[in-house]
Amino acid sequence: MENKKQNNHENVLSFIPTGEYYYKKALAALQRDQYQKAHKYMQRATELSPNDPHILLQYGVVLIEMQEFEQAMDILWRSHKLDPHKTDTLFFLAEVHAHMGLFWDARKYAKKYVEADVHGTYAAEALEIIDFAEQEDWQLFDDEGEAQDSESFYQQERARRLMEKGEFPEAIEMLEKLIDEKPDFWGAYNNLALAYFYVGETEMAKALLHEVLRKNRGNLHALCNLAVFHYYEKNDELEDVLELLKKIQPYVFEHRYKLGATFALVGKYKEAYRWLKSLQKRGFDGDPAFYFWLSHAAYHSGHEEAAKQAWKQLTKMDPDKAGYEPWAETESMPHADALEHDRDYLIGKLDHPLKSERLFGLFLLGKSSHKQEIVSHPNWLKTDHISVLETYMLGYALGHKFKKSIPEEHAFMRAMEVTEILYAEKGMVTKPGSYAFQMWFMLFEKAFEQSYPFKNPKALAAAADYLFRSSQDSTVTKKAVADHFGVSPVTLTKYVNELIRYLPLYES
Repeated sequence: MENKKQNNHENVLSFIPTGEYYYKKALAALQRDQYQKAHKYMQRATELSPNDPHILLQYGVVLIEMQEFEQAMDILWRSHKLDPHKTDTLFFLAEVHAHMGLFWDARKYAKKYVEADVHGTYAAEALEIIDFAEQEDWQLFDDEGEAQDSESFYQQERARRLMEKGEFPEAIEMLEKLIDEKPDFWGAYNNLALAYFYVGETEMAKALLHEVLRKNRGNLHALCNLAVFHYYEKNDELEDVLELLKKIQPYVFEHRYKLGATFALVGKYKEAYRWLKSLQKRGFDGDPAFYFWLSHAAYHSGHEEAAKQAWKQLTKMDPDKAGYEPWAETESMPHADALEHDRDYLIGKLDHPLKSERLFGLFLLGKSSHKQEIVSHPNWLKTDHISVLETYMLGYALGHKFKKSIPEEHAFMRAMEVTEILYAEKGMVTKPGSYAFQMWFMLFEKAFEQSYPFKNPKALAAAADYLFRSSQDSTVTKKAVADHFGVSPVTLTKYVNELIRYLPLYES
């Protein structure tokens, strides 16, 4: 019995899968067009056989099919270094560079492929890449206008991927080394500036950009990055940089994209839409970020249908973006005259030295299509030193629930009922209508500070409306205003007399 058990044990074969095993499974998945499975198997195959150039090549091909171009370039580079003479790798290096818009290198690898294997499987496709790359002279350069070699670009892309993972110190070290080796590699300078900015070294970041602009005057990427830095720091210099960017008329697709995305990020939507739409008209096949900015730029500049089409394209590429449309928090397209959707006007109110104006801005924020953007801005809506009333207003704008059992909160909610009644008169705030709101928030601020209970919101709305309109037009009657708001003239008079006490310089 003992010998039988021992013999059975000796007949058991251990199975240790190899890279070749997973490689074959990946090929089988590819034959069935199951790219996700193929990707998983190829990834496992490269982990088990990291030095097999053939497996790496096939993994790179799968990544190209899945449009993971940067990762594909990384893998294909590894394959090429392991076997520099494998001609198929040359072709796929040409293809991935072409997909990324790096036509200089795409042409270089395609030529190498044809020279090495003129009758190769991919010869016709390689000749197409060469022909396409040579159609326009500008296409032989990268997004900084430089004919960079692939090794430099490869190192820069590695650093950029480190930044995307939040590994900024490692990216900084890599980019600094790259700049030491190539002092005129402006793309590396720009990425290094971004890395420094993300770790809080803002002065170093701006110094790098100014160095680029001194040595490479008019460098578009440096100017755009400088605009973004000034935007996040709320610096006055932003407008100067934007005025300069408005004068630039780029032809290169990459430059138009950078310019359009920058304008969109800082809220200059008409300029952003002009450049991003020009790319789409010329057949630019954008990435998810392109359609994100195009949708926002279109929406905020009055092109609703274009905004929805761009967002539809975005969600095809990135389904997780569903629910984050720029119009998600507004029921309809913003009216051109609505100040709540005028980003610069709104920011001006939020930054205003007068508390009543900031309260007005916070109310508008709750109605604005820019709410999410402004709330997430690192230098806006800082809550360290704001008053209780401003805290309430911010909470109201963000949908916070208040308790009627707390007298102060109950009074605040009644005051907001007054505000909403006034807002419902037009369904928006226009420039002419803004003055009435400015007067109301001035009264609101003083009354709240003196614990006014704000009873009868409808009558208070009528009183606020009468106080403003009668100051502009002596023919306005209490009866007409009272009838409009559905209260009696006597009630209106009572609340006019109560509110008038909170006007500036009022003496009883």
